[in-house]
Amino acid sequence: MESEETYNPPAPLESGRQEKNKPGSLKDKDIQVIIGWILRGGVTVSILLVFIGGILFTYRHGQSIPDYKTFKGVPDFIGNFSGIFDGIITFKGQAIIQLGIILLIATPVIRVAFSAVGFLMEKDYLYTAITLIVLLIILASMFSGRAG
Repeated sequence: MESEETYNPPAPLESGRQEKNKPGSLKDKDIQVIIGWILRGGVTVSILLVFIGGILFTYRHGQSIPDYKTFKGVPDFIGNFSGIFDGIITFKGQAIIQLGIILLIATPVIRVAFSAVGFLMEKDYLYTAITLIVLLIILASMFSGRAG
């Protein structure tokens, strides 16, 4: 007499997160993939902007001879968002470079914000709260101009 045994895989461990394996819900791996795309996309777009801005700047100002006797600081138009926007519309290389740098700085902040949304969608309220606190600290230090 032969007995037929069937293999039953072990049940997955419950991690305490609700609705994690429901169809249509995002899993940890999905969120990590999206975060990876956000980081890669932000860095890639910022590199392209800085490169294009550098080409435009070199094309327009490559023939000029710098005067090292007088200091000329950063132009006023790239000191605020409206000046950067106006500079982009008129294809000023420095404004496009500045936008690329701002995007490069904003990329990890966007990642932290998306992580908070991902934790909220997973109903992981502890990590949502921690991530929001980190986001508030980052934003407060960015807008106040103070570090630490």
